[in-house]
Amino acid sequence: MAKDGTARGGPRTGAGRKPKALADKVAQGMAADVLALPAPADMEGVDVPPVKDFLKAAQKSGIDLCAEEVFRSTYVWLEERGCGQYVNAQLIEQYAMSVSRWVQCETCISEYGFLAKHPTTGAAIASPYVTMSQNYLKQVNQCWFQIYQIVKENCSAGYGGANPHDDLMERLLAARRRKD
Repeated sequence: MAKDGTARGGPRTGAGRKPKALADKVAQGMAADVLALPAPADMEGVDVPPVKDFLKAAQKSGIDLCAEEVFRSTYVWLEERGCGQYVNAQLIEQYAMSVSRWVQCETCISEYGFLAKHPTTGAAIASPYVTMSQNYLKQVNQCWFQIYQIVKENCSAGYGGANPHDDLMERLLAARRRKD
């Protein structure tokens, strides 16, 4: 705390040694803090929670929104690793919607190209879909890193292997096939 009352100085956010994954701690025989949740009160288990309507909404462009498929595959992947209860459903929804929007932007780039016409001068400009695509991909990666960090810290078994984030290019190619 500085003399003027503001919190300055001290350790920086994200500085220092990164925490080891829970599976690595268990494999090395170290004491691992496992989050203990209270027993649920007479709950009914379901494979995947109901998907919200905005993830299934019809699109003006006619391109199918793949957010529902991404949500389901991500949730199933989390449940297989026993981490479904640790990840907030809103984070999964945000990840699914961002992936879907990224696929839409990439589809539009494929259809319209990298150049667009300036609305007032008529000169060639960079397509706005390229910038939107880059922003959505950045958002996709940030959401996925948050999800994966939660899995890494809470999964006592192996958490590697194929994951929904690896399927991004496959989703893009599938969207192009559905359109044709």
